[in-house]
Amino acid sequence: MPAQYPLSPQSMLLSNITQFSPMFYLTGFPGLEAIEHWIFIPFFLMYLVAISGNCLILIIIKTNPRLHTPMYYLLSFLAFTDLGLSVSTLPTTVGIFWFKSHGIYLAACQIQMFCIHSFSFMESSVLLIMSFDRCLAICHPLRYSVIITSQRVIRTGLAVIFRGPVALVPLVVLLKTFPYCGLRVLSHSFCLHQEVIHLACTDTTFNNLYGLSVVAFTMMLDLVLIALSYGVILCTVARLASQEEQLRAFQTCTSHICAVLIFFVPMVGLSLVHRFGKHAPLAVHLLMANVYLFVPPMLNPIIYSIKTKEIRHVISKLLGLKKVSAGSWG
Repeated sequence: MPAQYPLSPQSMLLSNITQFSPMFYLTGFPGLEAIEHWIFIPFFLMYLVAISGNCLILIIIKTNPRLHTPMYYLLSFLAFTDLGLSVSTLPTTVGIFWFKSHGIYLAACQIQMFCIHSFSFMESSVLLIMSFDRCLAICHPLRYSVIITSQRVIRTGLAVIFRGPVALVPLVVLLKTFPYCGLRVLSHSFCLHQEVIHLACTDTTFNNLYGLSVVAFTMMLDLVLIALSYGVILCTVARLASQEEQLRAFQTCTSHICAVLIFFVPMVGLSLVHRFGKHAPLAVHLLMANVYLFVPPMLNPIIYSIKTKEIRHVISKLLGLKKVSAGSWG
């Protein structure tokens, strides 16, 4: 794939950097360099919606004591991870599209990939905890307030959320020990581990196997557990007496189901493209990576602002609109 990129004379010098301070060449949209300023407009809008939307949700939950409940603590966790994911890609994306700054040293690349992958793992964990929350709320409504307390949610959330970043540390640190060959061209405007590792001029079997294990025992395990949680929810909902009760119970899950789909579908697609689509068109790689990293942080605050009555109520008050009746999300 590197041969497909048109490189400037300055970028050719990157291949002469020593292995002790390697530099990589980030790309935006190869072949469309002349209109990259215009291409950045939709990216700017996505950043604007993602950062402002998630900040608004965090501020609303922070400043409203009525929202200091387990359900909204989980929503604040989700908003925080989405905010972190957006900020992680912002510096290099702006640098490429506006300042034509394509070079990035390995150390900076390691920091960025650690942040991107960490916040991705965190979001997966938050979605898992939220699925357990919905499962207990629907299957054991009388015991919900006893089992799900604010302190328990915060402690469990922090423990589960940080398992991914901790597991990532050796994966990212080991990249410093590898020599890198060739032009060191990356096909995105940000650093991803699965791309950098392919440029190493040495045996990377351990990193490949360890990385696959980390993904399997975090994000893929989360997806399986989320599916099992909804299996239990569906069984419980099917036993409810009336269709009205079934619809009301299922509606409390719609926001979470949307969040799960917009996060895991692109994630699985990106993983499949990197593992099995080496000969796929470059546009496919770019599309999957950009959808995976930019779309969930942008859509989640919109979904939860629309579907969560308490959040919608506060936003309506801020905008001076007609009051909306308050209730649980969904």
